[in-house]
Order: sequence, then structure tokens, then C-alpha cells
Amino acid sequence: MGRMSGKRVLITQTSAFMGADLVETFRAEGAELILDDRDLSVPGAATALIEGAGRVDVLLANLAAEQPRTTVLETDDDVFRSMFEALVFPLHALVLGVLPQMIERRAGKIVVMGSASALKGMPKYSAYGSARGAQLSYVQDVGVEVAPHNVQVNAIAQTFVENPTYFPPSYQATEEFAERIKGAPIGRLAHGWESAALALFLAGKESDFFVGQVVPFAGGWVTR
Repeated sequence: MGRMSGKRVLITQTSAFMGADLVETFRAEGAELILDDRDLSVPGAATALIEGAGRVDVLLANLAAEQPRTTVLETDDDVFRSMFEALVFPLHALVLGVLPQMIERRAGKIVVMGSASALKGMPKYSAYGSARGAQLSYVQDVGVEVAPHNVQVNAIAQTFVENPTYFPPSYQATEEFAERIKGAPIGRLAHGWESAALALFLAGKESDFFVGQVVPFAGGWVTR
């Protein structure tokens, strides 16, 4: 307990994806939480959030978007662009906002809650998977660039994790889910707190040697 004591932790989009579990986990560890639930796809919203946040020791970039589930032939420019506006452009704005203060202090952690869909080809995921893949590539490049400043940027690439956006109880009751979960070697969904515990590790001093890493968290669905 108290691993985040004295740390100001910003968590975005708290009502979606992993927000609730991140809030519970980091609060229990003594973090001073800065919680935000605004739509960060709105131009300028992410920048405004950082400007009003003050000191941020840890940024938990928790960004979610509804998957279009369109074939590539059905994925027009508007659909494709919307995924990047929800998942990629806000991430860049958030990182641009917090990096100067982290670099000045020579201390900071950025953890991106990403998706394993970017690590394995899936039908009807071209727009969503591309945007999630862009997040992970961004983490790798930025992580290496800012490592000399003692700022660590890493990501969790997850799937098969309980959350209200992608694996809510209503979806778990469907035949589609029953078939899909067969693809997870572990044979079950992860609890939300399990993913949040990994985020806690990446936000703590124990992960100081992790730089630009994409950590799969998918019950064996992807192994690299």
C-alpha cells in the first residue's frame, strides 16, 4: 500500500475502458488523482485538460472508441479518421502537454492503455486496429526519445479484459463472445484489477528500466 503516495496521477476518460479499475487501484495506493471524463476527440480538449491539471507525475492515457466493425471496403475516410481523432491525436496532445514538466523534473511516467488488436490481424478491424497500432508505435518512438530525460513511456496491449466498453456483461452473454473466448488460451477474461495492477507496475519505480515497451496482456492470444 502507498506505492503512489505523493504522486499526482492523471487518468483520462474515467467512465470508459479501464477507467474505473485504474481509479480504484491507484486510489488504494495513495495517489492524488486528477480524474477527467471529457471527450478528448474534441479539438483542444486534451490540451486544455493538461493546462488545467498542474503537476502530473503519472499520465494514464485511457482512451476508448467504439469499434466500427466495417470491412475495409466499407471503411470510408470519415470512419477511418474518426478512430485516429479518438485514439491517436488526443494521445499526442496529452503527451505534448505533460512532457515538458516531466523532462524539467527528470521524472515522469506515461502509461498508455492500448489494445492487443494492433498485434494480430482481425477481420473488420482495419480502422480501429490501425489507430490502436499507431498508439503502440508512438509509444515505442517517444519512449526511446525521452528515455535520456528519465521519463518512461510504455503501453499495455490488452484484450480479453473485463471492462464496460469492450467486454461488458451484456456482451459476455452473447454467442459471439462464447465463440470468441475460445481463442484465448487462458480460457477466461482477466479481471479489470489485473490490468490495472500492470499499469501500477509501469507507473512505479520498479519499471524504471522499461522504455518504449508494449506489454501484451491477452491471456496468450498474442505472445510477443
